Amino acid sequence: MIRAVMIWAAVLFWTVVGLTAAAQAQNSFGQAPQPQQQNQQKQGYQAPQQNNSRQGYPQQGQQGFGQPNAMEPQQQGGRGPLDQLAAMERRDFGVPPTARLHAGPMHGPTPASIPGGQLITTKGLVELLRGRQMPVLVLDVLGGQDMIPGAQFAVPAHQAGSFNDQVQQQFGQFLQGATGGNKEYPLVLYCLSPQCWMSYNAALRAINLGYTNVLWYRGGIESWRQSGQPTQPVPQPGYQ
Repeated sequence: MIRAVMIWAAVLFWTVVGLTAAAQAQNSFGQAPQPQQQNQQKQGYQAPQQNNSRQGYPQQGQQGFGQPNAMEPQQQGGRGPLDQLAAMERRDFGVPPTARLHAGPMHGPTPASIPGGQLITTKGLVELLRGRQMPVLVLDVLGGQDMIPGAQFAVPAHQAGSFNDQVQQQFGQFLQGATGGNKEYPLVLYCLSPQCWMSYNAALRAINLGYTNVLWYRGGIESWRQSGQPTQPVPQPGYQ
């Protein structure tokens, strides 16, 4: 009887540890641990090689990421599935845009635009990632079961608070390392859908940190899946 109780207690302990660590894996900044890295410390984001001349990055006032509709490919012919999806992703729920962090429920109708940033649709994001003419940092602010391939975790950045809190400081440190301090580095932030405020808050935090090419992917992972784009499962650390 005593042996059975001890075994049950051990199982319960490691279950709690596993669930806690899995949550931490999605609630910290940086790269999710890969399957072959199980039982090892989670690696942080490795920034790509920086171009010291910063060639290829649009300057302020030029046509580029900071300009409205810059990331929307020119439509050729009739409206395709991605055009129809874009119309849904741009749907106006009548919620006015705000430069303040959203402190209410994180799942609900969002504004159709974001001050200081740019809304990017699935069509624009597909073209952006397909071209890869410059490095792009895609940030997963949801922490769900799957993610856009190559995305990095930025789940804590969704939190309400202020632009002077600890979350802002940690997010700034993460972005500093991930972008090499280049404030023109393109950032794509996404969560679940047009009815998810998490990536909106994270985008506002990035904008407040001085990043000039902040792309809010309002459609989120739901639109990405709906368009038939590939995803990758979020790997979780293993425990004995």
